[in-house]
Amino acid sequence: MEDSVRVVIAEDSVLLREGLTRLLTDRGHEVVAGVGDGEALVKTITDLGAQDQLPDVVVADVRMPPTHTDEGVRAAVQLRGRYPGLGVLVLSQYVEEQYATELLAGSSHGVGYLLKDRVAEVREFVDAVVRVAEGGTALDPEVVAQLLGRSRKQDVLVNLTPREREVLGLMAEGRTNSAIARQLVVSDGAVEKHVSNIFSKLGLSPSDGDHRRVLAVLTYLRS
Repeated sequence: MEDSVRVVIAEDSVLLREGLTRLLTDRGHEVVAGVGDGEALVKTITDLGAQDQLPDVVVADVRMPPTHTDEGVRAAVQLRGRYPGLGVLVLSQYVEEQYATELLAGSSHGVGYLLKDRVAEVREFVDAVVRVAEGGTALDPEVVAQLLGRSRKQDVLVNLTPREREVLGLMAEGRTNSAIARQLVVSDGAVEKHVSNIFSKLGLSPSDGDHRRVLAVLTYLRS
């Protein structure tokens, strides 16, 4: 079982909201609130913040009432600006590049973007919630694939080899070096070498510390 995290869920479908709550509580996590629209999400987090009881992560649908366009992601962006330490994981029915990049434009940690179909893969979904709560990233492979297709038309990643782009794409999904090695059927040392080359080619010096991994992913997504 993962370390327990505190979660607020924002989803207008009562059935899905209750389902997400059950998935998380069954794994030992605490769902402190569930709301059905962006305005209620902002109010709930504001109230919890005033009580010094902020959750570790918010799980929010991109589209919520009243217009079912971008209320959820707008609320998420607003909350990330107000509470930099709050993890935000948004769920979407489709890959929406604008919302993904907007969400990633602010703080460089504690962010995730998953397609709703991923919720059916319970372990991956719960792992993503925990990873975002702990300050990591969790990006859906379909989001990464679409952004990668667009990024290949840009110049910022032109110096990366195909294998290095593949490694960076897996990094963007939130995978560790060991997980990348298993996925590509190579040694951990080979992955470490690719990651080091990526940092070098993107101009990320050792002085950037642990943030180099996230900065590399953001460079990739914004390219």
